[in-house]
Amino acid sequence: MMDTERIREFLERGLEQILALGSDVNILSQLLAAVGGLVIAYFTHRRLQAAFLNLHDRFPGRSPFAKAFEILAALSLPLIWLTIEFAILAIFQGVGPPSHIISAICSLLVAWIVINVVTSLAENKIWARLVAFCAWTIAALNILGLLTPTLVFLEDLSFSLGDTRISMLGIAKALVAGIIIFWVTFGLSRFLEARIHKSKALTPSVQVLTAKLVRVGLISAAVLIILSNSGINITAFAVFSGALGVGIGFGLQKIVSNLISGIILLLDRSIKPGDVIEVGQTYGRVNAMGARYASVITRDAMEFLIPNEDLITQQVINWSYSSKNVRLRAPIGVSYDTDIPTALKLIEGAAKDVPRVLSNPAPKCLMRGFGDSAIDLELRFWIADPEEGCRNVTSEVLVSVWKLFKKEGINVPFPQRDIRVEMINPNSPVLSESKDGK
Repeated sequence: MMDTERIREFLERGLEQILALGSDVNILSQLLAAVGGLVIAYFTHRRLQAAFLNLHDRFPGRSPFAKAFEILAALSLPLIWLTIEFAILAIFQGVGPPSHIISAICSLLVAWIVINVVTSLAENKIWARLVAFCAWTIAALNILGLLTPTLVFLEDLSFSLGDTRISMLGIAKALVAGIIIFWVTFGLSRFLEARIHKSKALTPSVQVLTAKLVRVGLISAAVLIILSNSGINITAFAVFSGALGVGIGFGLQKIVSNLISGIILLLDRSIKPGDVIEVGQTYGRVNAMGARYASVITRDAMEFLIPNEDLITQQVINWSYSSKNVRLRAPIGVSYDTDIPTALKLIEGAAKDVPRVLSNPAPKCLMRGFGDSAIDLELRFWIADPEEGCRNVTSEVLVSVWKLFKKEGINVPFPQRDIRVEMINPNSPVLSESKDGK
């Protein structure tokens, strides 16, 4: 169990030192100078921040100068405070009394500025802030001469879990190491993924699979490093892994099925990012493929997350599997008094005028049969960009055909019904029988 007596003695000794320092005039003057410098910096740093932001706007967004001025604008308060404290430190050293507090504050501000400059270069701001906090805490304890006593104090705070002794120092080391290692791991993972996606030697599906394997491998290595540094016996996880396997077998069937289906899709390349697919009532472009689902964006800008298992077990229409060329069909009807050979040529010419319709293979119009009210024709044409939509280009083609029909005087018939009314003689036998009810 934790040694509570030693903890109490440690806290009482620290309180006595604080009370002793409070009665020293030199120490009080340094504290007042430090607080005064902070107040002045707080009310004046916005002008310096605005000046840095003004310089930032003069450079392109990705310019290193723009990034430098952005960082300086964020650190305007500690920069002004540090400048003031350096001036006060020079005054104290010129007058003669010791100025340990001002010197320590200057050292702390320098450490804070340097650490924030380094961590601000990272893209993930959350991990960067965690790393900055841990690094500055360690630097502050070292500057104040409290690092060794703090380590001893945390080492004394321990408890036993079975045969294993776990101290707060070990937990703190594991947390700090975990934050730093995961920060480096995620940064390295993003860098490698960017390099993999830029490689033209790999297909899109292999790029996605390789990037995910790299990320999983780096995270697994980071977890093993953290566990080994924290003093935990890794072999103790053998029982846990067995129990986890049983849990996966019963409770995580769908998740595991989606994971395996995702790997199969990435390996056989039947569906890859950029393909235009149709699953059930969903038609759209594959935006991304994850470990559990595929993101499909429709023409309405709606994003459907389709489980990978559905892409394996259900019928999927891949409009761009081997080629992006797609043939579309548009039914057209003309009246019986139309010159059919001329109409066929006019329809094919109207389709060629639409920009998205391919000239090779050329549009082809066929006569399908004799309908009740019209002669049935069918226009077949090809496009090479199904991801841009199919119904919209069909509409453009039909509008072009309609304009040409209006110009050439070709009629598009519609169903008509003739009603014939015959007068019946009232003295006819049929009407007589009806009146008698027979």
